[in-house]
Amino acid sequence: MNKTKNTLFSGKRVIIDNNSLIMAIESSCDETACAIVKGGREVLSNVVASQIKIHEEYGGVIPEIAAREHLEAVNVVIDEAFKQAGVTGGDISAFAGTVGPGLVGCLLVGLNAAKTLALAFDKPFIGINHLNAHLAANFIDTDLEPPFVALLVSGGHTQIIKVNTYSDMQIIGETIDDAVGEAYDKVARLIGLPYPGGPKLDKLAQEGNPFAFKLPEAKVGEYDFSFSGLKTAALRLVKSFDGKELPLKDICASFQECVSSTLYKKIKHALEETGYKQVVLAGGVAANSEIRKKIFSLSDLGYKVYAPQMKYCTDNASMVASAAYFFENTFDNIDVEVFSRVKA
Repeated sequence: MNKTKNTLFSGKRVIIDNNSLIMAIESSCDETACAIVKGGREVLSNVVASQIKIHEEYGGVIPEIAAREHLEAVNVVIDEAFKQAGVTGGDISAFAGTVGPGLVGCLLVGLNAAKTLALAFDKPFIGINHLNAHLAANFIDTDLEPPFVALLVSGGHTQIIKVNTYSDMQIIGETIDDAVGEAYDKVARLIGLPYPGGPKLDKLAQEGNPFAFKLPEAKVGEYDFSFSGLKTAALRLVKSFDGKELPLKDICASFQECVSSTLYKKIKHALEETGYKQVVLAGGVAANSEIRKKIFSLSDLGYKVYAPQMKYCTDNASMVASAAYFFENTFDNIDVEVFSRVKA
């Protein structure tokens, strides 16, 4: 697609076209990331400094520690992104940063760095919604264009999104309690798996019997989700062994089968009702083996399925740069403030 738009960002008019270079910074949680992307699809550099090892001993992300680590890492990842891409600040068409949702202290580090670069090089600034960025990860190295239905699954969000155009998106379903990633982490902690528990649960599930235990599927709205009851059922299952050795692999596999089947049914129903022929999987939990397998099985029914490469599923800045290029519902005021939750 030859995409060209004449857009006004932060009072500076810029032509965004296939040759535009956008540098983006992402720091919404526990990854400090910087990337430079050409034309919204070609990644010239993608640098990520992870804090997983730091937060392991606490069993989860400590916001204050995460923010301090971002401060330590942000200049390093920026310098490395320029180095890998072989460009300078003067070559960049616009600078982008994640505005939210996320941890406020963490967001401020990356967003202020992006604003500072925009001011220093007299270039436009583009603020990005983190959830839109996860969707945009699917534009990288693909030919994807709207319309499509997206299933966004992450540690904090589970949504079905109808993407009609680059500027018209509608959330048609979401979780009423726990997000998918949150449910994974809670059940993983329940059965004694160390942080981060979700990927470890997935690995064990691949060796277990997915039909060993029947776990309940919540009955909620046609496109909505609920995983708190499933979490409680998993707790009761564990307690039923009364101190005996847990069949961990079978518990993990049964839990994963329930979650992945629920997601599959909901997104399939959304596709049938909307009539759209493209489906997109996005978010950190898009890396889950069984969820990925079930969503890709929709191709057997004639749907075109997209999912990011593994390195673009979890938080990264390439997806932020791609969102800045493609999506028109961005924040164009350099005075924009961070937000922790999705704005209505």
